[in-house]
Amino acid sequence: MSEPTSVADIRVPDREDCVLRYVLDKRAQIHPDRPYIRLPDGSAITYREYRDSVERTAAGLAALGVKQGDFVNVWMPNCVQMLRVWHAINWLGATYVPINTAYRGNVLAHVIANGGAQVMIVSADLVERLRDIDRAALRMLVVSGDLATTIPGIQTTSLADLDRDPATLPPLSRPIEPWDVQSIIYTSGTTGQSKGVLSSYAHMWHMSGTASFPMLDENDCYLVYLPYFHVGGTLPAIGMLNRGGSLAVAGDFETEAFWPAIRATGATYTILLGVMSTFLSKRPPSPEDRGHTLKKVTLIPLPDDSSSFAERFGVTVWTLFNMTEINVPIVSDPNPAAIGTCGRQRPGNELRIVDAHDREVPVGTVGELIIRSDAPWALNSGYYKNAEATALAWRNGWFHTGDAFRRDADGNYFFVDRMKDAIRRRGENISSFEVETEIVAHPSVRECAVVAVPNEMAEDDVLAVVAPAPGATINPTELLEFLQPRLAHFMLPRYIRIMTDLPRTPTQKVEKYVLRQQGLTPDAWDREKAGIKIRREKIR
Repeated sequence: MSEPTSVADIRVPDREDCVLRYVLDKRAQIHPDRPYIRLPDGSAITYREYRDSVERTAAGLAALGVKQGDFVNVWMPNCVQMLRVWHAINWLGATYVPINTAYRGNVLAHVIANGGAQVMIVSADLVERLRDIDRAALRMLVVSGDLATTIPGIQTTSLADLDRDPATLPPLSRPIEPWDVQSIIYTSGTTGQSKGVLSSYAHMWHMSGTASFPMLDENDCYLVYLPYFHVGGTLPAIGMLNRGGSLAVAGDFETEAFWPAIRATGATYTILLGVMSTFLSKRPPSPEDRGHTLKKVTLIPLPDDSSSFAERFGVTVWTLFNMTEINVPIVSDPNPAAIGTCGRQRPGNELRIVDAHDREVPVGTVGELIIRSDAPWALNSGYYKNAEATALAWRNGWFHTGDAFRRDADGNYFFVDRMKDAIRRRGENISSFEVETEIVAHPSVRECAVVAVPNEMAEDDVLAVVAPAPGATINPTELLEFLQPRLAHFMLPRYIRIMTDLPRTPTQKVEKYVLRQQGLTPDAWDREKAGIKIRREKIR
């Protein structure tokens, strides 16, 4: 048992309530036959079955020499096996260090070297990417699937061989504590090399708790589409474990497979990120729209037509703001009325919107969102082996999100843009997010990304990269006419490029850096070359 909780540390959860090993064991004892994982074929894995499989895998990892305090890489797509090895790592008191399945080359070498893990659990399809890179301290691969090749100097074993007798498990050297590091999750690295975010068990507990996700309880089944190497995939597994609910594992998001997956797993809740909700909304009406078990959904960002989404699909809608380093400090009420909001500040955190010198800006003014918590260990513990980035992010005692926000007089928070994605054109700052929101409102547009491209005046012009909705075509002139009454003149894109699909990360974020690198391609439509002049409206 944990030591008695004092008044001073009452906001730190007991280890039995937040440390994965103890929570999973407790759940397996309290309700052993309750499903924890639900699968699209209609089958389920109970808490007791799952706990037992985690123990056996942990025994196999221990036989390889993995011990409490070690870091272990996991490089696999979403599947039950990935969940199991992650939880087995934490069962031993080791740290889970997942890797983005899209990584290769120098980016992959960087995260392997940064974590310094000696053991990696890896999908067979990814092993070949390790051949020609610096593998740092890596000495052992545990391979899931049929391996067609080996890597010189690296021992290899099969994931199936990790199924060992739990009686061989060595005892922990000490109890696993709430402040111990549960995971290192790497940021996207869009502004530099990927940074490894140190998250304690307490941090994950706060991030996935009832204050962060008030809509969830033990009766819910959470359908997860975001990858487990991303905080958006990590949180559901932890949150439902803590509640005693269930987790639906159904692979990657596909529009046509969404409602069948909901029905097959009995899922009651999911998060739809980015264009996922747009894809669903732009499907033709169907009896499937109401023939399902989904009751609750979080839309990030909140689309302007969220009430129509709720009505069409018979669900209650929420939205929120989060990132790997923080703890869902902003959550909306059900069916939020404020268009475009991220929600309101939740209890337990203090938020400010500040200028470049950390001075708070007036209500309604755009600035950077910064945060601090009133509970120990409720936010990240820094960036691993990156003291400079940690100090910069945590300057003046606040965590700096790097996101531009504004707040209205009613306390609603509104995401404006990533600070780095802001576009400056003819003396005006432009939010790419706001421009994208209006473009996607066009019925022919499925998804959109807006980036800056240089012009002859040494400032920015606006390039909109768009993909058509199913069966639709996009006419740049008509799209521009649609936007003119909706956007300020300086926000209207000069260039429009049409692509079948936008480049995306495995977490469904558009890879804007790819579009920036490509710049103005020959297929980009230029309104000035088309003879269309946009002028400022004269106000008398």
